[in-house]
Amino acid sequence: MKTCLLIIAMVLHLAGCDYIPVSSGALSGTETALPADWSAVAATNIIQLETNPAEPYSVNLWVIGMDGELFVHAGTNRATWIEHIENNPAVRLGADGNIYRFRAARETDQATFDRFAELWNSKYGNYPRNMNASEAYLIRLRQP
Repeated sequence: MKTCLLIIAMVLHLAGCDYIPVSSGALSGTETALPADWSAVAATNIIQLETNPAEPYSVNLWVIGMDGELFVHAGTNRATWIEHIENNPAVRLGADGNIYRFRAARETDQATFDRFAELWNSKYGNYPRNMNASEAYLIRLRQP
């Protein structure tokens, strides 16, 4: 099964896709203090988010910086990482070899979601498929 996933990931990469949602375990890198400015992390296309500290589970996600905070999005998919956050909001974010600790919280405010969607479209060239904040899983990453 892992071989099939690796082949699919390679094909997507060769086809020019820069977003490959493959999960893995614990992140590796240098635990780093939270910076005052998240613009460098927010500028990257893909970050890694680790959930479930007892049995680490990490995924590659697109990220948006807004109002000095970071947001990730799962659409309306109640993915495994979303379930983990619902059970334990402690997460780690990996970017550029650094690892940062956060507490994740679902954001359901429609005005916040609409602003997020505009930034998502500016960065990634499309809007989220479902623009209803109460149905989508928009996750705000907060300082612990």
